[in-house]
Amino acid sequence: MDNSIALVTGANTGIGKEIARQLVAAGLTVYATARDAERGESAVRELGRGTQPLRLDVTDAGSIAAAASQVPALDILVNNAGISLDDKTPDKETVDGFRWVYETNVFGVVAVTNAFLPALRQSAHPRIVNISSSTGSLSLAADSAAGGFAAYRSSKAALNALTIFYAHTLAADGFKVNALAPGLRRTGLNAVAAARGGDPAEAAAGAVYLALLPDDGPTGQFLSWDGTQVPW
Repeated sequence: MDNSIALVTGANTGIGKEIARQLVAAGLTVYATARDAERGESAVRELGRGTQPLRLDVTDAGSIAAAASQVPALDILVNNAGISLDDKTPDKETVDGFRWVYETNVFGVVAVTNAFLPALRQSAHPRIVNISSSTGSLSLAADSAAGGFAAYRSSKAALNALTIFYAHTLAADGFKVNALAPGLRRTGLNAVAAARGGDPAEAAAGAVYLALLPDDGPTGQFLSWDGTQVPW
């Protein structure tokens, strides 16, 4: 994958920033995207040579189209951008709250993936990595009495389904499409993550592993940051 090109959404902070850092260290050129151009440029200055800033708001069709027009060829897409609300059960959450989360975590992934598919089809080894969450596992949720973070968790369950659908749809074209459960990480996702999360770089290593899969690697899988299988 030397000299390959990757694009990471939400790369100005947290796990996305660490994914960009590790991909550059592996010899790739990385488009580090951010909604705010100034923050994106600041992150690129820190990440250094091999990264390029690219403004991209995954909830804005015009921003997505403009970004895609600047990337004619692409090998790896990491759908990392994600948001979360407070720890609310579905009976306490509003429809607007669900809609706000889904705009980024679900609809944004579809819009960005579809916009960059023409560029990915130029690659001999196209890879898509969706940053999901083990809290989106329906199997694990069925064994738990917890119903908090309903908007976030259900959005990740939807993202997992999309991962399977894209994997099946694009398999004949050589794509590897997988989802990663990064574990609770020290990021600005929510108060729990900020207070109790682990090192984002550890999760990023799992994403990079999926981004650099060989041609005989898995597709349509849901893997934890440590490489173990997560039940759907």
